[in-house]
Amino acid sequence: MLCPLCRVGETRVIDSRDDESAIRRRRECFACRHRFTTYERIEAARLFIVKKDGRREPYSREKLLAGLRRACEKRPVSETAMQETADGVLRELHARGENEYPSSLVGELLMDALKKLDKVAYIRFASVYRSFEDLSSFQAEIAELSSGGE
Repeated sequence: MLCPLCRVGETRVIDSRDDESAIRRRRECFACRHRFTTYERIEAARLFIVKKDGRREPYSREKLLAGLRRACEKRPVSETAMQETADGVLRELHARGENEYPSSLVGELLMDALKKLDKVAYIRFASVYRSFEDLSSFQAEIAELSSGGE
């Protein structure tokens, strides 16, 4: 493991913790004493997302996280909660047992998770994902959310 600061390859593990989705390791560089965190995840079978126009592209956790971060910007949602949400979407896809999924399914899974995580972030994401055209679309979504329509 290379130190991200000095690029020396000798580090030691200070702490290791199991999470349901990864193993978190705290490391220290022998050369510069810099401490950093790494995560180990099992690499599962490759998933592909089928876009609306029929294009297939590999599933990207980073792309999903980027959408989550935009939706949760300036909201009291931790990076850890966003990471766990992204992991939950991926677990759900793997549990379904396929290797190709329509992008609409990924969007719906993410919206379901956001609805539980932060309702404002959910509305932000839904407004872009569902392409709200006018105020009445927003109002209808907010009314359904307020009435407990989950």
